[in-house]
Amino acid sequence: MSDPRPLADLLAELMRLQGQHGRELALPPVEKWNPVHCGDIGMEIRADGSWWHEKVRITRQPMIDLFSTILRKDEDGQTYLVTPGEKVFVHVADAHFLGTRVDQLDTSLGPSIVVTTNVGDQVVVGPNNPLWVEHDPKTGEPRPYVRVRGRLNARILRAPFYELVEWAHLEGERLSLTSQGAPFDLGLVEGKEG
Repeated sequence: MSDPRPLADLLAELMRLQGQHGRELALPPVEKWNPVHCGDIGMEIRADGSWWHEKVRITRQPMIDLFSTILRKDEDGQTYLVTPGEKVFVHVADAHFLGTRVDQLDTSLGPSIVVTTNVGDQVVVGPNNPLWVEHDPKTGEPRPYVRVRGRLNARILRAPFYELVEWAHLEGERLSLTSQGAPFDLGLVEGKEG
């Protein structure tokens, strides 16, 4: 395995791709790129959604937004930054993105929930972009997620999750939310868990 190229080289490759495809290409076709795995350059996405390189926080949002467009989670369960020429490992503590806002729209399929992420993605919850709730093993608190694209997920933050709960309806002792005509379980009503 060759030594991983420095972050500056990866950025240069991204800028070249952006110039080559123009601004109209918001999301490069990372699923079609199959470069040789080049290694680990110390990239990580922490549970709070912050991006780090070699233990230094990346604070420039345009850089984070750019990296988010070439993020891919493969069948091996690992997440990578992918360009046509290389693929580098990204350590992900929880989810790839954070769901920072939710909106409810009326559509021909009925109410539809739109989740906006910390990198500007907007996802309509539905059969192709399901929403689910896990529970923190230590605290028992709900941890809601939505599929953004491919195998990439966003954890929905607490305030937007409370909005989802307000829009939900009871199905027995469980809260259910409908989006794009599909039901999504939000869990047992508080105080009902055994």
